[in-house]
Amino acid sequence: MTISRRVFVKAGGLALVSLGMDPLFLARAAFAARRPIRPSAHPILVCLFQRGAVDGLNMIVPHGEAAYYAERPRIAVPADQVIDLGGHFGLRPGLAPLKELWDNKSLAAIHAIGSPDGTRSHFDAQDYMETGTPGVKTTGDGWANRYCQHDREHADTPFRAVAFGPQLPRILAGTAPSLAIDDLQAFGLRAPQEATRDRLTRAFEELYDGAGTGLLASSSREGFEAVQMLKRADPTQYRAENGADYPPGRLGKTLLQIAQLIKADVGVEIAFADCSGWDTHVNQGSSDGQLATRLRELGLALAAFNRDLGPRMSNVVVLTMSEFGRTIRENGNSGTDHGHATAMFALGGPINGGRVLGRWPGLGVEQRFEGRDVAVTTDFRDLFGEILVRHLGATDLGAVFPGYAATATRFVGAIRG
Repeated sequence: MTISRRVFVKAGGLALVSLGMDPLFLARAAFAARRPIRPSAHPILVCLFQRGAVDGLNMIVPHGEAAYYAERPRIAVPADQVIDLGGHFGLRPGLAPLKELWDNKSLAAIHAIGSPDGTRSHFDAQDYMETGTPGVKTTGDGWANRYCQHDREHADTPFRAVAFGPQLPRILAGTAPSLAIDDLQAFGLRAPQEATRDRLTRAFEELYDGAGTGLLASSSREGFEAVQMLKRADPTQYRAENGADYPPGRLGKTLLQIAQLIKADVGVEIAFADCSGWDTHVNQGSSDGQLATRLRELGLALAAFNRDLGPRMSNVVVLTMSEFGRTIRENGNSGTDHGHATAMFALGGPINGGRVLGRWPGLGVEQRFEGRDVAVTTDFRDLFGEILVRHLGATDLGAVFPGYAATATRFVGAIRG
């Protein structure tokens, strides 16, 4: 028979891809033991991947640097429109909703950050950032999954590491259980007929009740337990709090659902989501245009997420990341090409905010990477490592970033204390 829900295993984690029907096997999933829902007093990390290489220079604008305007006569954000962050850098106007977080010291920017590998291939650079092993193409698992493998404090919940999307991303691939959920709301739908429920239930029981390998059975158990916990949390009844107003579109919906999952107290420790559309080779725009539209959406979504969670943000860090930045000089199509260093945001109660972190190399020709790009002065593993250690409590960064000695002496100061 044809089953309208795909369940598949990738790199040891179960990915649940919602296609519009209820997980009808709930009532008969006898081996899915009910686990108690625990309060979310533990720290949480939310990662947003700006896939496609965001232009860090037009996100955190170096408006105090003459070379920025000289090299970008058509796409630079005008100095009189920049929201100043201390004299040299500023937010573009579309990111104005984040200024309040900057002022209350819960938002920091990290500039000139990226991979030490000089590739300008999206695919290679994304893999390097997600595996945490720049220049090594053979790494099979992601750094977030390796963290979960070696730090087992929250291993008793299927929701410890969750990706929002149709498949499990590389960053969560590995032997530690992870979930990929395409649409949280779809889990609340009901079956129209009991007969249909019974047929689908029997089909899932036959598929998973001892018929598969041990790995498949283990992953399916995680999935069944996750669905039971979601059923009790009742995702369809969620309403944002504190006047939070998420923007329309995929990013706003995803951050709303991450907030929903955090407030359901199901044990989320790491949540991951992609937000694409940052490869701006043509007609990038300055104050307006395609990049402005995407960054405006990002600013509204992050501000709504922060407002929605309210006091819970005291235990939450949100980290934006992108595989590399863009060229300093605009191209002939009023866009930018693949570059090297970029900029990232970190926000939340634990963040040492109100500052641009990292060492700024400058935009002078002699200061550029290969004569064209912002130079990397902060290895992304130093930022990620600091968040893992000082926020999540990781004890062995050598296991998370093999071959790289991530040490406190290179931490960028993103976390308070």
